Amino acid sequence: MTNVTVERLAETVGVPVKRLLSQMEEAGLNQRHANDTITDDERRNLLSHLKRTHGGDGNHEGHPKKITLRRKTTSTLKVTGPAGKKKVVNVEVRKKRTYVKQSVASLQTKLTVKTDELEEKQAAVGNTEILAEAEVAAKSQAQQKAQAQEKAQTQQKAQAQAAETERLRATEEKERKKAKQKIFTTPDKPKVDAKSKVNKKRGGRTAIDENHESRRRHTRNQYKTSKLSGFAKSNGHAFAMPTAPAVHEVSLPETITVADLAQKMKVKAAEVIKVMFNMGAMATINQVLDQDTATIVVEEIGHKVKLLRHDAIETQVVKTISYEGKQVPRAPVVTVMGHVDHGKTSLLDYIRRTHVASGESGGITQHIGAYHVNTEKGMVTFLDTPGHAAFTAMRARGAEATDVIILVVAADDGVMPQTEEAVQHAKAAGVPLVVAVNKIDKHGSDPDRVKTELSARSVVPEDWGGDVQFINVSAKQGTGIDELLDAVLLESEVLELTAVPKAPACGVVIESKLDRGRGPVTTVLVQNGTLRKGDNLLAGREFGRVRAMFDETGKSITSAGPAIPVEILGVGGTPDSGEDFTVVADEKKAREVALFRRGKFRDIKLARQQATKLENLFENIGKARAATLNVILKTDVRGSLEALSTALQDLGSEEVKVNIIYGAVGGITESDVNLALSASAVIFGFNVRADSLAKQLSEKESVDLRYYSVIYNMIDDVRDALSGMLAPELREQIVGIAQVRDVFRSPKLGLIAGCMVIEGTIYRNKLIRVLRDNVVIFEGELESLRRFKDTVTEVRHGIECGIGVKGYNDVKVNDQIEVFDTITIKRTL
Repeated sequence: MTNVTVERLAETVGVPVKRLLSQMEEAGLNQRHANDTITDDERRNLLSHLKRTHGGDGNHEGHPKKITLRRKTTSTLKVTGPAGKKKVVNVEVRKKRTYVKQSVASLQTKLTVKTDELEEKQAAVGNTEILAEAEVAAKSQAQQKAQAQEKAQTQQKAQAQAAETERLRATEEKERKKAKQKIFTTPDKPKVDAKSKVNKKRGGRTAIDENHESRRRHTRNQYKTSKLSGFAKSNGHAFAMPTAPAVHEVSLPETITVADLAQKMKVKAAEVIKVMFNMGAMATINQVLDQDTATIVVEEIGHKVKLLRHDAIETQVVKTISYEGKQVPRAPVVTVMGHVDHGKTSLLDYIRRTHVASGESGGITQHIGAYHVNTEKGMVTFLDTPGHAAFTAMRARGAEATDVIILVVAADDGVMPQTEEAVQHAKAAGVPLVVAVNKIDKHGSDPDRVKTELSARSVVPEDWGGDVQFINVSAKQGTGIDELLDAVLLESEVLELTAVPKAPACGVVIESKLDRGRGPVTTVLVQNGTLRKGDNLLAGREFGRVRAMFDETGKSITSAGPAIPVEILGVGGTPDSGEDFTVVADEKKAREVALFRRGKFRDIKLARQQATKLENLFENIGKARAATLNVILKTDVRGSLEALSTALQDLGSEEVKVNIIYGAVGGITESDVNLALSASAVIFGFNVRADSLAKQLSEKESVDLRYYSVIYNMIDDVRDALSGMLAPELREQIVGIAQVRDVFRSPKLGLIAGCMVIEGTIYRNKLIRVLRDNVVIFEGELESLRRFKDTVTEVRHGIECGIGVKGYNDVKVNDQIEVFDTITIKRTL
């Protein structure tokens, strides 16, 4: 074989060049580079060295006596240093294992020793079965010796494999015995008295010892004759493993948390999270899942799904509340309604002996005030509603939450628009009316006029054959107030109003606001049951625990019975005015219902936003886009927010509209200013103010920020702003008419019409129309206007002139040249 390089040899044997060079250095060869050549003798020397290294004798005919295997693994470990910083440490593990070849003589020696031990065991025990096994072992020994002489290498492998199998079998037998011993329970040691101890010391046996020994022998014999499964079954201590996975029927509401879903399926929450992770969705244990997602998870795990109807959560909560109990008469809830500035609050002010009207901005009521008054006739709860047109929804809620309505009508004004609206609300709610004809002490008052106008609207007085009581009152002097209270209590007696004080409280939300120091403050009217401090309250899309309660004077109370209005703290947000509230026993159920209602409200809100739907896009093709005034509205209470939102949106038209991008209860914050900056919106604050950060940012970015305390002013300003956004109207005004009397042709100017101004004034710089038989045949502008040979700018009525029409040469006698002007007219809503 020819000489080859070290690199070629390494490629042939399949080892790295660097490793081959190190082995050649250990063998005493002189090659140090990959390009060095190696001879046949040097290759044989290298081979002999490698054989000796692995346990061989270095000869070609011999076989290696031992072999060494080396393995190196590297891993990383994250540890925390002294400063608390985490660092990564590389850990290298090196393992070396050497296998030594045993000779045939050593194996024969070991086999002989085993045979001798077997013979000794046979002589000691004297068991015939062991003798038979010894004879078989002797025969096997002879066969093994013969085979060892013929095929030493094959027998060596078989012997080694047999030894390993024997070792594994012994190990398994030992572990099995330990497992069997753990199944048995050591019986309780019997109590031994002093006499038995003495007998035992003397070598005697007591009855307890014999009983214990008998039970121990029985247990030992039973273990020998029975299998492990049979013993466990007979004694009833083993756990029966299920043969098939259990399948549960899982009831799924509209929403459910991961923890509750796992509990219904009787699995760990980590299993549900793992399934969702495999499906590509990240979830936490408290995350709320919708019904579709929960269905997929349940079916993925292998359980059946039972879908509950959309209102199952609310129905379940309502059904668990019982309002049964002893019925007790309750006070009537009276709503005072009427047109603005007809004296509703002044009338209530006289009854309460307070000054509420003077405290309202602009002297008008802009919130629903709730008060209960203890009069000589009994307790009455009053609701004072606003009379402005923007507060229609608030008046409707007042009519729905009341038992009797007092309709206040000024004797000098008569029936007004909000008066008619209050009558309609009362009829729609089926609530009886009591008409209070106010301001009878004022000059020019006419109570009969009020009766006549209301009779025309199906509100007929009792003295005219109807069923409505009319009481003449004066809110300033107090005239007729007692008669009015008598009429209200008479109506309540007819209604036979009752409630169950011992039942859980339920009622309606009158108003809600966000107080800077106390958080959300909700005014509620208890209609049934008793509301107590610490109750779990569910109001619309909000829930919470009642932390504090106050009456209308600000005094802290611990409970409120039927027909009592109170302010409560502890609700998570500001529920909408008019929402029903209920006291529930379980806070968890209240949270579920609130979350469900929020999701349903979000779906309804998204469904209403149809501006991006395909059919609407087709409808809007070719139409001019309406100008939009973006508004951020912050108010002090929820009712004002609803009223203002409705009033501002009603101001829009097809060309301009108001877009309330955000409305909430509370003060103006920095985030509101940032939102207005990004949306190019104006900020309106109704009875609220901006904090210092919001003021600084609004001044820096020139964001329009306006405060209002009277609803009229805000509506007027928005109407003016929308009017300014309207495109102005262009109108044409005819300023002069000239009649063509003759036609001349000029070499420089072309055709010239000799005209007489028969109406108005002809101006040179204005547009004209040429009319023939009162039909417009041309529209353009004047090229020249002359009086004799002089060029003039205007010609008045009754004067002749020459007119050159630019771009038109078909002027004839008796044509009329009409001069007109375009004027711009500002539009308003």
